[in-house]
Amino acid sequence: MILVTGGAGFIGANFVLDWLALHDEPVINLDKLTYAGNLETLDSLRGDARHRFVQGDIGDTALVAGLLTEHLPRAVVHFAAESHVDRSIHGAEDFIQTNVVGTFRLLEAVRTHWSRLPDTDKAAFRFLHVSTDEVYGSLAPDAPAFTEKHAYEPNSPYSASKAASDHLVRAWHHTHGLPVVTTNCSNNYGPYHFPEKLIPLMIVNALAGKPLPVYGDGMQVRDWLYVKDHCSAIRRVLEAGAVGETYNVGGWNEKPNVEIVRTICALLDELRPRADGASYATQITHVKDRPGHDRRYAIDARKLEADLGWKPVETFETGIRKTVLWYLDHPEWVAHVQSGEYRQWVKAQYGAAAAA
Repeated sequence: MILVTGGAGFIGANFVLDWLALHDEPVINLDKLTYAGNLETLDSLRGDARHRFVQGDIGDTALVAGLLTEHLPRAVVHFAAESHVDRSIHGAEDFIQTNVVGTFRLLEAVRTHWSRLPDTDKAAFRFLHVSTDEVYGSLAPDAPAFTEKHAYEPNSPYSASKAASDHLVRAWHHTHGLPVVTTNCSNNYGPYHFPEKLIPLMIVNALAGKPLPVYGDGMQVRDWLYVKDHCSAIRRVLEAGAVGETYNVGGWNEKPNVEIVRTICALLDELRPRADGASYATQITHVKDRPGHDRRYAIDARKLEADLGWKPVETFETGIRKTVLWYLDHPEWVAHVQSGEYRQWVKAQYGAAAAA
């Protein structure tokens, strides 16, 4: 059995769904169900004895300790995090509480449990911490991609909180011997992505006839990783990753944001043309750039390929087509996650037109 934190969020839920499609090993799924957690994503697991969902906070030490004692998982896969840069700019405290304090309390509960295990179980146990490339800061246009040795230079409250959590995980390994592994991934995209992030927001707004808000000149470059490729990388690291090591997970798909938006528009022009025959690209609207916006991220994932034999299956072209098709086929999921709270946040962030 494994314990997954944040398993109702975007990446965590995809991981749980893929895990149980490939394994019979049960999952205890602990998620606080904040605005981005969505049990509807896990509907296909209703009644499945291999999946037990527990609503709760990773910072609730007694709850976590009880789950560890009751179920004796062989591993903890830690996805739970506040993850949106824009939200961290407007309100950083939730990010500090979840990503820093929550990770600390989770580590302490896991360390206490792990220290009491028999030696063979202690040796086999793993704590896999899922993090982000944003901890490394911003790259110049011609700079080499981030490797695992790159210095940490976080520039947003979100990335600073994730950097802090990475440091805590490292310290609990070096000080206490806890068998940890860390992954740092590039921008994920794919099914079940909450529509505040770039790709799902563009798809949803385009179909609704709303503006497609692009920050600044739109030339901020990101490496894009299809979420199911990310999940396969985590499974591989959990299976064979070396204790104490960090593995960067990337898609080898560096693209500027405005190109991403234009690609989505072109796919929608093909798959769901506007009634008036115009391109969705006419909805693109440049808005004021956000504070401290990092210019470029890029992941060098060669260590993961060389050491563990992993590389992504999807190109950006295949992955983005699958993603757009998924959103076209699941309008009810999108409608249900677009709560009043979410619409108010979009209005505050991008203006009334984008939220109308």
